[in-house]
Amino acid sequence: MENELKGQATPEQVTEWKAKHKEVFAITVDGHVAYLKKPDRKTIAYASSVGAKDPIKFNEIMLANCWLGGSEAIKTDDDLFLGASGKLAELIEVKEAELVKL
Repeated sequence: MENELKGQATPEQVTEWKAKHKEVFAITVDGHVAYLKKPDRKTIAYASSVGAKDPIKFNEIMLANCWLGGSEAIKTDDDLFLGASGKLAELIEVKEAELVKL
């Protein structure tokens, strides 16, 4: 199949990941795909503390800790990794809060 991405999961695998992690995201880069779950607070805290000195390390930690499956080349090929890196921060969703003085 021409349209198949390297590392593409089966629909059954995606359904299984969704059942376990609720939200599953796919990042595609140059014919490769990576499947990621939403990061937890520990991952965000660790990546942010290390990322303050080394922004690339932030992306490496986020990718490694949110990884569910896909093309391993996204982890190892610098061009693919940097392409995916631009989307990793979007995994962190901040809900709108309201503060009311009582």
